[in-house]
Amino acid sequence: MDYLAVRELRGDTIRLTRTDPRHLGGFSKASKASAASNVAAVSPEADFGELLARAFNQVNELQHNSMELGQRLITDPESIDIHDVTIAMAEANLSLSMTKAIVDRALRAYKEIISTR
Repeated sequence: MDYLAVRELRGDTIRLTRTDPRHLGGFSKASKASAASNVAAVSPEADFGELLARAFNQVNELQHNSMELGQRLITDPESIDIHDVTIAMAEANLSLSMTKAIVDRALRAYKEIISTR
């Protein structure tokens, strides 16, 4: 496969800036320190199993947070806003369905590799 050299690339350069500190900052020197604490950021030395375990732990934390907020809503409805509970449940549901889809695809790919002769 032929790759273009840097001198052969042409086009406009667009500088992207973060307007919200919660957005991902990319991999510039300034954002490497903040990206190190982010679960989605991966160092080249990171083991795939470690990355997968961290992602599963994050999904698990979202599920527990959703359940905790739901229980708080039942026991003390005045202490929590229903919108926060709804958002937490939607985040947990989305993360779980995405995790399930990724695991299913990985298993399908593994089975396809094994059956290829």
